[in-house]
Amino acid sequence: MHQILMKGNTVTADPTALKNRLTKNVKKLKSYLNKNQIEAYRLYNKDIPEYPYLIDVYGKEAVIYEQGKKLNEEEQSIRESHQRDIEIAIEDVLKIPKESQHFKIREKQKGKEQYQSLDAKSQDFFEVQEPPFKFLVNLERYLDTGLFLDHRPLRQYLFNNSKDKRVLNLFCYTGSLSVAAAKGGGKVTSIDMSNTYLDWAYENFLINNINPKEHVFYQADVLKELIVRKEKGELFDIIVLDPPSFSNSKRMEDDLDIERDHPILIRDTMQLLAPGGTLFFSTNKRKFELHRIITDHYKVKEISQWTIPQDFHQSHIHRAFTIERF
Repeated sequence: MHQILMKGNTVTADPTALKNRLTKNVKKLKSYLNKNQIEAYRLYNKDIPEYPYLIDVYGKEAVIYEQGKKLNEEEQSIRESHQRDIEIAIEDVLKIPKESQHFKIREKQKGKEQYQSLDAKSQDFFEVQEPPFKFLVNLERYLDTGLFLDHRPLRQYLFNNSKDKRVLNLFCYTGSLSVAAAKGGGKVTSIDMSNTYLDWAYENFLINNINPKEHVFYQADVLKELIVRKEKGELFDIIVLDPPSFSNSKRMEDDLDIERDHPILIRDTMQLLAPGGTLFFSTNKRKFELHRIITDHYKVKEISQWTIPQDFHQSHIHRAFTIERF
């Protein structure tokens, strides 16, 4: 056992408890993962207070996240001890060796740090299965891996409900939701401010045997593009709006703060929604609340419960809503 000092109190960090918890979580998720042939999932979510980490599994690789903060010498020693414990536990329980474990520190990224160049042929990229889809992920080059695991149920919903629909995916990232809608028979327009992510989305279409030339990939500042497309009279049956909580990318004219800006963002997005259509709005902003101006003017239903998958059920990873006209 390790005696560690946290906030002035001596706390015991027990590597055996960590290993036992990983074993328990594997057993709990085994049936769900096997039934759905899922290769990428969350295994551990700060379950033990003395080990405040997130552990995600991608096939035969693992990603371990911790929250970034300045550490003193003692705290740095604790971190190193924790990492050794985690490495051993993951190797023992999952048979994933140290060299296939990727430790990442979550810190706010600014401007171009979020949008580095992409070499789609890099050996850092590999496929993970999420039937009927597969997606390219990269566990080394970027903070995020290219696949938001918590949107798995929404991908399945879009696959089952997009046939012959016009679908707009805003802030599309690497296009996993676009893939789901396109594979389900929708005509998809994917918009993001990053050509890096749009290239990645294009590759995701290809590996899913979807002809990307039958769909639209467009690089733009989403906030401005909404106005442009409204002036063109474009309408969509399904719109997916999953913006970052905050962005100050140099590609954008203004900063985006979703808590502050979501009423205007949703209002402008709703102007592109066809009669009878549905907007799916999601945010991972903690303690987020929709502004009353939205709930008063539109038919709103929270769908967080069914859009959060089994491996995230205790984490409140996001809040999601359907928004329609009365």
